[in-house]
Amino acid sequence: MFYNLFSFFVWLFLTPFILVFSFKKKYKKSLPARFFLYKNPPLKKADVHFHACSFGEISALEILALKFESFSFTTTTATGFEKAKSLNENTRFLPFECFIPFWLTKSKVLVVFEAELWLNLVKTAKKNGSYVILLNARISDRSYKRYEKFKFYYKEIFKYIDLVLAQSQLDKTRLLNLGAKNIEVVGNIKSANFKPASKDYPKFSEFLVTIASTHDGEEELILNNITPNKNQKFIIAPRHPERFCKVAKICEDFAKKFNLKFEKFSQNLGFKSNIILLDTMNEVINFYKISDVVVLGGSFIDGIGGHNPIEIAQFNKPLINGYFYHNQKALFELVDGVNFSDLSNLNELLSSNLSKTMIKNKADLKSIENLIKIKIKEQNGC
Repeated sequence: MFYNLFSFFVWLFLTPFILVFSFKKKYKKSLPARFFLYKNPPLKKADVHFHACSFGEISALEILALKFESFSFTTTTATGFEKAKSLNENTRFLPFECFIPFWLTKSKVLVVFEAELWLNLVKTAKKNGSYVILLNARISDRSYKRYEKFKFYYKEIFKYIDLVLAQSQLDKTRLLNLGAKNIEVVGNIKSANFKPASKDYPKFSEFLVTIASTHDGEEELILNNITPNKNQKFIIAPRHPERFCKVAKICEDFAKKFNLKFEKFSQNLGFKSNIILLDTMNEVINFYKISDVVVLGGSFIDGIGGHNPIEIAQFNKPLINGYFYHNQKALFELVDGVNFSDLSNLNELLSSNLSKTMIKNKADLKSIENLIKIKIKEQNGC
């Protein structure tokens, strides 16, 4: 009761700020839906309710979720919502805490992905009779100190989680310290989440460098350390679609500087240019498949923490990564052959015979699928 009252007053305090941010394109759908339930009715009933934060997490759940005939998604970001909606119409934004107790529809199993630990989500699910699983549970080095400060809160959350499937033994130790029970180490499902390429693009005659998942400031940083030649082709794929216009200008200026051609993927010009902006979602994996080397963003500036190397390593492609990958340490432990760089030697690396990446310690996605199906049957009384 106290927590619900507290969350309500937090909502009241945040309301003016939320109204202002709701006018921004990035939050135009998510904030009104989450904080005012605008066009965000309760989910339709489903056997399994998957909750994950954003595009990358929903993508990681895709193969598993599609194994079930009856499932639903909740998420908290616009990109996550669009990805989930493409998989299942039974998708909603997860409301703010004070709304969840009267909004959440009962499911037989609730699967919460990674660190999306909302007290009212798991508490209400248990009250509704759901079996609650925390999947792919991890606690990064940076987050652990913050978690320990609020140990009382997480200890309360873990009262309502029936099973924790952790990524590593280190995560299990940290989760136990925070009050989690019934923990199994199953590895990281992203290591087994081999999403195949959706298209087969022909291999380019030029040496293809894909610069992927870049954030604000990284495109300039990476490109400023490259002296291209006409035997190279570059695909630049920003992480967030709202940055496509800005990155287009950066790429265009880079091309002009070296007298190279530039084009956008959306222009459908036939990949004839040396510099190509991948200004669309869900395509970068198709270019990983035919790349000669991938430069993975989110790791060359502090504050982001890196991105998933598994998507590249499934194709055994050479990978250049920065040193700021603290949020993805568990994933990088699953990949051999990564080339770490501060970009000062980027030209040298791009002209070297780099080692290929390889995935190790793959999680058994089938066993996780079977476990969830068993819990569904138990909820049916079978």
